[in-house]
Amino acid sequence: MATYLDRILERHRASAAEETRSLDALIDRVRATPSARGFAAAVAGSTSLAVISEIKRRSPSKGDLNRDLDPAMLAKTYEDGGATCLSVLTDEEFFGGSVGDLQAARAACSIPVLRKDFTVSPYDVVDAKLMGADCLLLIAAALRPDDLGDLHSLAVELGLDVLVEIHDEHELEIALGAGARMVGVNQRDLVTFAVDHDRAVRVARLIPDGVVKIAESGVRNADDARSLRDAGYHAILVGETLVTAADPRSAVAELRI
Repeated sequence: MATYLDRILERHRASAAEETRSLDALIDRVRATPSARGFAAAVAGSTSLAVISEIKRRSPSKGDLNRDLDPAMLAKTYEDGGATCLSVLTDEEFFGGSVGDLQAARAACSIPVLRKDFTVSPYDVVDAKLMGADCLLLIAAALRPDDLGDLHSLAVELGLDVLVEIHDEHELEIALGAGARMVGVNQRDLVTFAVDHDRAVRVARLIPDGVVKIAESGVRNADDARSLRDAGYHAILVGETLVTAADPRSAVAELRI
């Protein structure tokens, strides 16, 4: 059964196939950019459950969440609430995000920023660093194992942290085989969109010590956060709950268990 991820990836792969820029020249530009803020180090060093607060205007499954949000203002609000890091959607067609959203958010705060997008080529990796991201998302379900490993290696070589997103035990094996040192377990099913909290708890037991563990999607309140902390997660990545909150600052603070 085709999923929303399949449709999104089709568009991103088509765009990558049209690239005409020199990858070597882009990599040379990346090497001249400032060092990234340490995303993984910030999460691992948090004395409480780290909250990665997401800036997301819409989603394919829910439609508009907060289309007219101000990324700079929201980033500062999240930071004031105690967010450890930010996640910013840069996909335009499906999520209403942009490179401008990431740059505005990062400029407004001092915490590390994840580029949340659908990375399918080396160009996506270098673009993430050039736009100012500190961390890159790689989705195991979106890439062949060899490609996942190659993109992970390139990102690390260019000074980016990498969050490898998985959905099950099989994808965990692939992520670890690719060298992942930070793994995000997405609790949302790609086909039904249903959230399975038990999945995150189950998979957490299999993630080796020394790997930063992040739970993604479906975190609604402090009880969910506490459950995930107790399961061994270092951080939660929270989007919808925060971008739709009447008081995002307090909403972040409540999740810092």
